[in-house]
Amino acid sequence: MNIETKYQGNIEIDEQRVITFAKGIPAFEDETSFVLLPFEENTPFFVLQSTKTVEVAFVVVNPFDFVPNYQVKLPDSTIDELGIQKQEEVATFVMLTVREPFAGTTANLQAPVIINAAKQKGKQLLMSDTHYQTKHAIFKEVAAAKEGK
Repeated sequence: MNIETKYQGNIEIDEQRVITFAKGIPAFEDETSFVLLPFEENTPFFVLQSTKTVEVAFVVVNPFDFVPNYQVKLPDSTIDELGIQKQEEVATFVMLTVREPFAGTTANLQAPVIINAAKQKGKQLLMSDTHYQTKHAIFKEVAAAKEGK
């Protein structure tokens, strides 16, 4: 299937890679079909690209690569909704708000994107009872971890 993307132009994707978000993503409820694409080779960044609307594309990362001890407890309703049977099926991403300079980019740790990679089903989980923020400075955290703080 051919799709037009925000960052990579027109590309061919395997329909089996399409991730279905049954209820869409908050504020984009009509967008239910996405594909996860690498942003650039050899970077930790991905794009969660709508298969129907070019402009709907979110830069995402695996939060565990940037935030030591990040934790997400999946409610039973999410496990059921996504058909998750084992932990190995789960992929977790967080959306970035890209800033200039890039080091000022923040991550929404309060609303991770949960994907059942085995069934290609996804959901953005809104965690209200958490200390995580919607604009978490992930690069400061990485720098502090490297300094041993």
